[in-house]
Amino acid sequence: MGGTWEALAAKKCQDLLDSIPEEWRIPKHLLPPESQDDVTGFPETSGWFTQEELDITNLTALELLPRLAAGDLSSETVTRAFCKRAAAAHQLVNCLSETCFDRAIETAKALDERLAQGLGPAGPFHGLPISLKDMFNLKGLDATVGFTSHIGHPAEHDSELVTLLLNAGAVPYVKTNVPTAMMIAETVNNAFGRTVNPFNRKLTSGGSSGGESALLVFKGTPLGVGTDIGGSLRIPAACTGIWTIRPSFGRFPTHGCRSGLPGQEAVHSVNGPMTRTLADLEYYCKAVIDAEPWHSDPRCMPIPWRPVALPPKLKVAVMWHDGIVLPTPPVTRALKHTVDRLQAAGHELIDWSPEDQAEGLSLLGRMFVADGGKSVMHELAKTGEPLRPEMAAYGEARELSGSEYWKLHMERQAFQKRYLDRWKKAGIDAILAPVTPFSGVQNGLFKHVGYTGVYNVLDYAAISFPTGMTVDQAVDVPQADAPAALSDLDQVIRSEYNAEVVHGMPISLQLIANRLEDEKCVEMCKVFVEALE
Repeated sequence: MGGTWEALAAKKCQDLLDSIPEEWRIPKHLLPPESQDDVTGFPETSGWFTQEELDITNLTALELLPRLAAGDLSSETVTRAFCKRAAAAHQLVNCLSETCFDRAIETAKALDERLAQGLGPAGPFHGLPISLKDMFNLKGLDATVGFTSHIGHPAEHDSELVTLLLNAGAVPYVKTNVPTAMMIAETVNNAFGRTVNPFNRKLTSGGSSGGESALLVFKGTPLGVGTDIGGSLRIPAACTGIWTIRPSFGRFPTHGCRSGLPGQEAVHSVNGPMTRTLADLEYYCKAVIDAEPWHSDPRCMPIPWRPVALPPKLKVAVMWHDGIVLPTPPVTRALKHTVDRLQAAGHELIDWSPEDQAEGLSLLGRMFVADGGKSVMHELAKTGEPLRPEMAAYGEARELSGSEYWKLHMERQAFQKRYLDRWKKAGIDAILAPVTPFSGVQNGLFKHVGYTGVYNVLDYAAISFPTGMTVDQAVDVPQADAPAALSDLDQVIRSEYNAEVVHGMPISLQLIANRLEDEKCVEMCKVFVEALE
């Protein structure tokens, strides 16, 4: 499809709106005013949803699945309810990139018919609507990853994970918005514009899986799948107070997805679930790995989902800051509270030096632009689309030579070895750290992926989990005895922090296990949750 980027984007956005049936378009007199920040209560207060639709969409995945498998709830009824709520979410926070409502309803009907014929559930996700981040290929739908150049080029095949989910009985029905090339920590691009946070539309839902996080907290999906190459699952999860895991590479299938930086393999993109509960997260992980995806994705490791026996007392290293940016006051308060509760529960807590974090972040940044930004600039040039200011580094980078790139890999391996040796010498089970410096942050002001990106370089398993705490503007104010700024960036973030704007936002933290310890990461998170409760 040819044309200028503006025309392509305008038509794509209109086509997306037109794909929403009339009965799922919010009547104008019911639309909340633009000045209304929190729209999460809209489904309950608008009177536009039936009680059955509300009851269904308020259920978690694990509450829905047994009833779907037993036929107590029809997949068609459940799918229609989530289609409507997802359509509403998009009209309020701009979170979708594609819909396939008709296809989803037909899939759901076929699953219901299967039960009616006495054939039993199709698999562990029988009848469950599952939303997907835009970069997953669904046959017949675009996967723009935020580039206008990809508009009008529908996928010819499903991604490997999509095939697995369909075989397991899932019902894909929407794809969700991402930033340009999935390389911004907020969800904004020149094709669809900006996705905002349903809790507070002045704030970002994070990125790059920010369409998913926004849809999930609006309860427009019971379970979504996003991806993470520098924090793209954990950051949006933390911005919205939901659950996610960044698994080690090779646990979940990645074949057949569209990349924002195709061919960039120095740090791997991984995919993982975004859920309302830890139980939903664990169920998804086990179900996907139990399908033995290594038989269809050559880069999946033949490692089953393994039972883990934790020691009675965990040894947890606490990274209070990364030596570059101090967390904002609510994150530090949540970190202190979590440490206190873990100590009270009998676990051993030690401090973790941030001495290696700056090098890890530098490695990540250099890997992303090792091609001199050519991949990104090439896509933009196809339609005359401008480079977004958040991605200035891609317009300024110098392309590395082959030998320079090999040296970068050697630096990465030395870094991974040094970090592993420190971990083993300390004898720790996990690191507890911020996910980002923020509990929430205004649209356009997100800065610093250092707390997440280093663990992509290391390929460690990491969970972003809500602490159950929220920002209190009366308490979470900058302290007079705060340490001096750690960097110029730290000073900027401190100056932009506004406790009043983020008041009431959920506060999340990050639990980091070692490489391929995804199961242990989940089990330890249960211990953390128990301590916090």
